[in-house]
Amino acid sequence: MSSSAPAPHQCKPKLLGMGNPLLDISAEVEMPLLAKYKLEANHAILADASHMPLYQELIANHKVTYVAGGATQNSIRGAQWLLPAGSTAYMGCVGTDHFAGKLEDAARADGVDVHYMKTDEVATGTCAVLITEQGANRSLVANLSAAEKYKVEHLQRAENWALVESADYYYIGGFFLTVSPAAIMAVARHAAQHNKVFTMNLSAPFLCQFFKEPMDAATGYWDYLFGNETEAVAYAESHGWAERDVKEIAKKIVALPKVNTKRPRVVVFTQGADDVIVASVRDGQVFAEDHPIIPVAKDAIVDTNGAGDAFVGGFLAQLVLGKDIETCVKAGTWAAHVVIQQSGPVYPKDIAVPADFSKLNIADI
Repeated sequence: MSSSAPAPHQCKPKLLGMGNPLLDISAEVEMPLLAKYKLEANHAILADASHMPLYQELIANHKVTYVAGGATQNSIRGAQWLLPAGSTAYMGCVGTDHFAGKLEDAARADGVDVHYMKTDEVATGTCAVLITEQGANRSLVANLSAAEKYKVEHLQRAENWALVESADYYYIGGFFLTVSPAAIMAVARHAAQHNKVFTMNLSAPFLCQFFKEPMDAATGYWDYLFGNETEAVAYAESHGWAERDVKEIAKKIVALPKVNTKRPRVVVFTQGADDVIVASVRDGQVFAEDHPIIPVAKDAIVDTNGAGDAFVGGFLAQLVLGKDIETCVKAGTWAAHVVIQQSGPVYPKDIAVPADFSKLNIADI
């Protein structure tokens, strides 16, 4: 393994993300292809040996789009879209191939100060994005490759730990639990010790089921937890809870023990086309409330891939700016409604961004 010399720092970020940088290979496909590889229409899995032919089959037989991806990197790009220049940074591991250069160029073009660890052992990670039903569903098959080579030693290097010390907000996707729990815990402990904001995402049902131990180790550090309704139920099932109602699950997670008791936990669960559920503590009581989304007509939906990532990005952008929860949710739903009308997790630079999300009237959009 080899690591390249760090790029010059472009900023002292307020928000730092860590995750699995992947090059998305996206295509519209028919259901038989999903059946061939035993995939579900709206799911996310890690590739095994049986999935390896899928990537070349996509490229050979379909019109594909290449997009700089990885869920956490998508969210950080989305946050930077709505923040002042130099507000975000991101870490993860890539290869030394040309795909790594494409990823870095794309992220920096979106204003994110990326600090990739680079390995010559394997290629840059990829993710097959199988879009069905005219964009209504997407199945993700991630081949982490270089992304799973990330080592906590990269984080601990002085020039990278400086990013941790600079930031006041941290966002780490659940997928990173499969790669470097040690890095997650290092950032989580720093956040708790310095009363900074540590956020994570459940990211996929299989993580709740098969990576329960590292997830539970991080649970006490969650200041904000994101996820969707399927992941919420998977979390409840993996912990032997009877609850299946998403609101009740959110409330129960809010009430779990917390390391930094100065910050009550907030849980945010999206539900596709249904309201966003936000559970929080008010006057010592746990509440769960519905927040409306911005509906998108079915014929306007281009690609649902990245909508959840965009929601988190919009939410985090307003959180970093010190806005209240309602404003954060409005920004998240606005970002998601824009991205769902793009091909891939793309943040258009030619669109008018609301000047004040607190004044955004969702009913008027």
